[in-house]
Amino acid sequence: MNDAIKTPPGSSQTQAAPRRDVDARPIQVGLLGIGTVGGGTYQVLKRNQEEIRRRAGRGIQITMVADLDVARARAIVGDQVSVVNDARAVIANPDIDIVIELIGGYGIARQLVMEAIAAGKHVVTANKALLAVHGTEIFAAAHARGVMVAFEAAVAGGIPIIKALREGLSANRIQWLAGIINGTTNFILSEMRDKGLPFADVLKEAQALGYAEADPTFDIEGVDAAHKATLMASIAFGVPVQFDKAYVEGISKLDGVDIKYAEQLGYRIKLLGIARRRPQGIELRVHPTLIPEKRLIANVEGAMNAVLVQGDAVGATLYYGKGAGAEPTASAVIADLVDVTRLHTADPEHRVPHLAFQPDQITELPVLPIDEVETSYYLRLRVQDKPGVLADVTRILADQSISIDAMLQREPEEGESQTDIIILTHLTIEKNMNAAIAKVESLDSVTGKVTRLRLENL
Repeated sequence: MNDAIKTPPGSSQTQAAPRRDVDARPIQVGLLGIGTVGGGTYQVLKRNQEEIRRRAGRGIQITMVADLDVARARAIVGDQVSVVNDARAVIANPDIDIVIELIGGYGIARQLVMEAIAAGKHVVTANKALLAVHGTEIFAAAHARGVMVAFEAAVAGGIPIIKALREGLSANRIQWLAGIINGTTNFILSEMRDKGLPFADVLKEAQALGYAEADPTFDIEGVDAAHKATLMASIAFGVPVQFDKAYVEGISKLDGVDIKYAEQLGYRIKLLGIARRRPQGIELRVHPTLIPEKRLIANVEGAMNAVLVQGDAVGATLYYGKGAGAEPTASAVIADLVDVTRLHTADPEHRVPHLAFQPDQITELPVLPIDEVETSYYLRLRVQDKPGVLADVTRILADQSISIDAMLQREPEEGESQTDIIILTHLTIEKNMNAAIAKVESLDSVTGKVTRLRLENL
């Protein structure tokens, strides 16, 4: 045996490790807002308390809840928990170690989170909108105060994608990520494809089933997905949160005919949040996207979420699961509670930074405007059924250095004088495509606007 690895008797290596006191005082948690996710968090924490205690090293208890509907809150938590209608009473309580913010929105939630940080409380939140817009300010305040802001539940519900990006993939230079990160829009697109129904009809169905809000604007116009993509991009690339620079396009104008044509060509249409590293900056965009139907992510249906991450060392990794709901989101909230509990007494420098990179290593990489994005395209043209039309279109594309990958020309119906031409292109810069589309639309043989969708081979 090599003497270099022998351990002398009586050395520290032969002594038993100090026993963790698993009976330490439970960490006390204050909950702001006990709606669907808040109620789920309370129930899961109560149900799995022993398992969670074994993992965290001490108990974690919600001891105080703030909600405007005190009676409803009381009905959920019973008599064991203090219920108030003033969130600031929770923040002011010196016994509260962690504040969970589940109110949502940009307004009062921002004020309460900043006040909780100022009071020296750790914060756990599911508020992706707040962090995407005000994250830089919030993380800086938390760093200065030496407290943690954890937000696993803000992106993709119960899927541990933040943990994966912050820690699991930290050896990698992340090249790109693409995610189906809004269950409402994925459900709508799945139903449009399966049943051949128009967008408006499926939206009503989604609202009836509880998959869409009464005001679904944030979901169907891509804003919710853009909030989440912004947070993932910041962690993946070590850049500030820059939601205002994201390109956002929803699905409300998507025509069912394009879903059919895409399928004929071997593609599915999904609303994707995409972040990609480029030499001159990063792409940050949300829009309907054609994906080859053989890709795993193309087969994510219904209200499920999935995120595909490409690292230089690991290659492609896929994270799949429920992106919303009481208990899936509660799963992420409680995972954050466990993390914060473990690190509660640790020095701030021993904790994982909020955006994975050390605060002084966050770089101001520019977010590229959509004109500079490089991708492939699906084009649908309504044209006069006469000779030479196709030659004119292909010449215009060639002039902009756009090469064609595939083409589908539909036979006109009997008695029709117009038909559809579908073109798939190879990679090109968006501004070149914009110039080509403008010239194509000016042709006498082309009627109406060209339908343009982006395509990613992933």
